Amino acid sequence: MAKMHTRNKGNSGSTRPGRTEAPAWSMYDADEITNIILDLWKQGNSTSEIGMVLRDNYGVPDIKVATGKKITAILVENDSAPSLPEDLYNLIVKAIRMRKHISKNHKDVHNGRSLHLTEAKIRRLVKYYQANKVLPVDWKYKPETAEMLITR
Repeated sequence: MAKMHTRNKGNSGSTRPGRTEAPAWSMYDADEITNIILDLWKQGNSTSEIGMVLRDNYGVPDIKVATGKKITAILVENDSAPSLPEDLYNLIVKAIRMRKHISKNHKDVHNGRSLHLTEAKIRRLVKYYQANKVLPVDWKYKPETAEMLITR
């Protein structure tokens, strides 16, 4: 099936092996992983960066298998959860960058179209998160006040 805003088809990729328990060579237990996650979060890393650091530097192949919870759930448990989901946060940052670019380069119509597509993705994602009660029902994306949303 083609992607939404382009005619490109998706590329197939590798899949992780289905595991139900942590591999024997992984040397960290759930409490140690939780402490590492909280330390990395306090250092200002995003949840995806935390996952990559745990994979590359600590040899933890899958946090959910090792702890039974995802990184965001661990942060919510310890009252350190982000105010916005990471994918929505990244799209808002991207839209802000595009708006700054368009304000300097008025004739860049291609970036204008990209901005419209990005903001459409933001609105769809907001609708999804409101339906799943991650965001309040009255939460709304406004481009004028978007920069205030991205403070951590």
